[in-house]
Amino acid sequence: MPNANALPVLNISSYKFVPLPDCAALRDLLHERALALELKGTVLLAEEGINLFLAGPGEAVMAWVDALRQDARFADLTPKESWSEAVPFKKLLVKVKPEIIRMNHPTIRPDQQARAPALPAATLARWLDQGHDDEGRPVVTLDTRNAFEVDYGTFEGAIDWRIHKFSEFPEAVQAHREELLGKTVVSFCTGGIRCEKAAIYLQQQNLDGPVYQLEGGILKYFEETGGPHYQGSCFVFDQREALGAALEPATEIQRPASEAHRAAAPR
Repeated sequence: MPNANALPVLNISSYKFVPLPDCAALRDLLHERALALELKGTVLLAEEGINLFLAGPGEAVMAWVDALRQDARFADLTPKESWSEAVPFKKLLVKVKPEIIRMNHPTIRPDQQARAPALPAATLARWLDQGHDDEGRPVVTLDTRNAFEVDYGTFEGAIDWRIHKFSEFPEAVQAHREELLGKTVVSFCTGGIRCEKAAIYLQQQNLDGPVYQLEGGILKYFEETGGPHYQGSCFVFDQREALGAALEPATEIQRPASEAHRAAAPR
């Protein structure tokens, strides 16, 4: 994304499910590079892949990304970008975790399984305009985020099961399975990582209809379409709190009643 407003700080987010048996050694290398470039944010590594949120001067951030891409496993990494006046993170954290997004469902391994089809943002916008998919099947959007995130904003009419952590998602599917039967299901989340696991799980449930994940999540939808059919803002896990459809900090935010989210992480 071009730096249209000439803001000084580049924020990136990206993830990739890919086998990383060397994630402990990789952690030290990536931490050292980020420190040298004075970047801040969070990089999570696990045997199933990488999940990252980093910020700093544009040249420094892209130097870190370019070095990461020298590893063939990350050659196709294409981070989502936005710009801000200040770095929205207080520190740098590079950690090894059991999962880069915790689902607690060992049979769901995107690094070892075929992902569900990814639906381009423009296609979802068109389907929502016309009220059905290209085969005339009703389309439902399924929000896989935590309840407090949904309260900041979501797609019009999206299914929201009020989960409090992502590991509750499989149980919620079993409790509400009939809502999805015979429909085209588009799962979505902030940047794509949760809905990638969610869509694989949904595909295993014999829902008698196609299952997609929204390519790049809400943030990519904002970037590519401007946000039609989306109401409110999108919560992000940094000091900007929430972004509007222009991928700038939202000026009007409908906050959840609880303020506990300020120390939360996408679980």
